[in-house]
Amino acid sequence: MTKERIFNNAKIVTADETIEGSVLVRDGQIADISATPTAKADVDLEGAYLLPGLVELHTDHLESHYRPRPGVSWPAIGALLAHDAQIAAAGITTVFDALRAGTFDSEAGGLRRANDQLSNAISEARAASILRADHRVHLRCELPCPDTFDTVEELVERGLVELLSVMDHTPGERQFVSIDKFREYYLGKGIMSPERLEIFIGERRELNQLHSERNRRAIVNLAASRGLKLASHDDATETHVAEAIADGVSIAEFPTTENAARAAHESGLAVLMGAPNLVRGGSHSGNIPTADVAKAGCLDLMSSDYVPASLLHAAFALPDNAPGISLPEAVNVVSRNPARVMGLDDRGEIAAGKRADLIEVRLVDKHPVVRSVWRAGERVL
Repeated sequence: MTKERIFNNAKIVTADETIEGSVLVRDGQIADISATPTAKADVDLEGAYLLPGLVELHTDHLESHYRPRPGVSWPAIGALLAHDAQIAAAGITTVFDALRAGTFDSEAGGLRRANDQLSNAISEARAASILRADHRVHLRCELPCPDTFDTVEELVERGLVELLSVMDHTPGERQFVSIDKFREYYLGKGIMSPERLEIFIGERRELNQLHSERNRRAIVNLAASRGLKLASHDDATETHVAEAIADGVSIAEFPTTENAARAAHESGLAVLMGAPNLVRGGSHSGNIPTADVAKAGCLDLMSSDYVPASLLHAAFALPDNAPGISLPEAVNVVSRNPARVMGLDDRGEIAAGKRADLIEVRLVDKHPVVRSVWRAGERVL
């Protein structure tokens, strides 16, 4: 039996324009878009915006639900359901939950258990159809750790992983290419004394020499053999970008300089920047502002990173921060573009034949508020 639903009196944000009218959904897919209101309506949006469901590629927010306090672990299914509710309330209908692969000595055992429990929870919850959003797995691979590749290989074998990112937070590398900035960052947080910090820097640089290149090669080869998407992380130089291209990377996550962002974009990599960076007006660690990357014409994707609600907020804020970018173009950055780069061509935009992942958004003092969410035509919020 055919199931239809008509959304009426909406500001419909398509990939190219904003249309005031109605959308017909049939059997979970968008069947028609009309520029005129219809007399019959199942959902009257009363002039609210109707956007495609957002697509999130890199959020480690699940881990904060699993570990709400230092030394405290929450039941994995409960953590996932709490995370899922917050993701859906942020207008995100497809999410790549970022789990970290690779443990340092102080973390040994705990992080592996967390990955096992959270990945199992995602698998079980998907099978039971109890999640509001479509959850997938992104593995953030910390290259200097001795157990990184073993963890990656194990989780990939389970068939959950679709995206791998290679990252190296060693002092003097990538995000912290300047060791002085690394010192300033860590000392500013009061994490350790200056004397202990120097020992820490030496230990981490030694791990980098021992494991980073070996892990990178193994992960790159695994991604190629399994057809998994690969992302670089915190590229700071054109040399980093060239390395990413040689490795078959598709996504450049959070480049830290304009030179790296421009080199990545011009080379065909999808440049992903942080939505919190845009909302806050800059990077919390002193890297290039997302707004500057957008103004340079190099912004392809945004991620909510550590604040789910920032993704929608950033989409509405982007036209004001980067003049010349329209609202439909800004929405593409958080919906159509990430869907396409991951090969999810069935979603990410309001167009005939696409999956009816839709969100109702109202502006309150210019702040976007999600009022309703539908996934494949079924209301989940």
